[in-house]
Amino acid sequence: MVTLLLPFSVRQAFADRLAKDAPKVDFAAPKGESALVAADSLSWRVFKNPVALFVGGIAAVILELAEPRVRSGVWDHSSFPRDPTTRMVRTGMAAMVTVYAARSVAERMIARVRQVHGHVHGQTPSGITYEANDTKLLDWVQATASFGFLEAYCTYVRWLPADVCDYFYAEGTAASALYGATGAPRSVAQQKALFETMRCVLEPSPILFKFLQIVNDAALLPLPLRPFQRLLTRAAVDIVPREIRILLELDERYGLNGMERALVRIVGTVADRLVLPDAPPVQACIRLGLPRDYLYSRQPQSFRV
Repeated sequence: MVTLLLPFSVRQAFADRLAKDAPKVDFAAPKGESALVAADSLSWRVFKNPVALFVGGIAAVILELAEPRVRSGVWDHSSFPRDPTTRMVRTGMAAMVTVYAARSVAERMIARVRQVHGHVHGQTPSGITYEANDTKLLDWVQATASFGFLEAYCTYVRWLPADVCDYFYAEGTAASALYGATGAPRSVAQQKALFETMRCVLEPSPILFKFLQIVNDAALLPLPLRPFQRLLTRAAVDIVPREIRILLELDERYGLNGMERALVRIVGTVADRLVLPDAPPVQACIRLGLPRDYLYSRQPQSFRV
């Protein structure tokens, strides 16, 4: 039943939500201008999937909030606690711009983000100072984002071997450098090494549980998918590495059982075939003179780095 009804009901809902809430970015212009990432990349395949984007984004924030300096920077200096819906939509759109927009558009947006981050600094409750443009913190944020989106795709959409996943991390190098994350992982091995190094820094916090409650309650998904929102939030917790979940006191109540995991895979697989004409992936293909269904009609044999 889900596979039969979901494509029809979700297609227009996602298109309407993008038009209503997202900042206005013309992904179809300038004609012919390439993005920071090539159209035949793994990144273009992963980010086209709305389920991977939603689940992966939440997983990334969970990992970010586990780092006390990043947590204070996000919670004390952003609009998320006051207006989570707008904040998450804008953050998702920033990811879309980074991957799909023309290079000149992406570079301008990233420069603005860096400028805003230049004013973000302070102290954690325990007295540790931080600056948002600290390279080490930026490396962690970029690593958690890459991990979240890719892990969500591999778990709930299409499994990929580690050597192929390496392409995803390497493809993000140019954008990571523009954000200031010059030491962001370039491979699965580097991502795992960074996560292992960071384990001694990560810690549980009431803010993390506030975040999960906000995500559960906010009107983030289109109406046809609203019943799945809490399920997808738990799907995000479920892909956080087990040892980190334990450290953050996220027990089995916050994850999925086997049947729920299978249901999310069905939703993610179906969502991967949704061609949304006004969505950034399709508009970016139009900008480059590619067919509208370029990202949906075939699976590439290799990926360009």
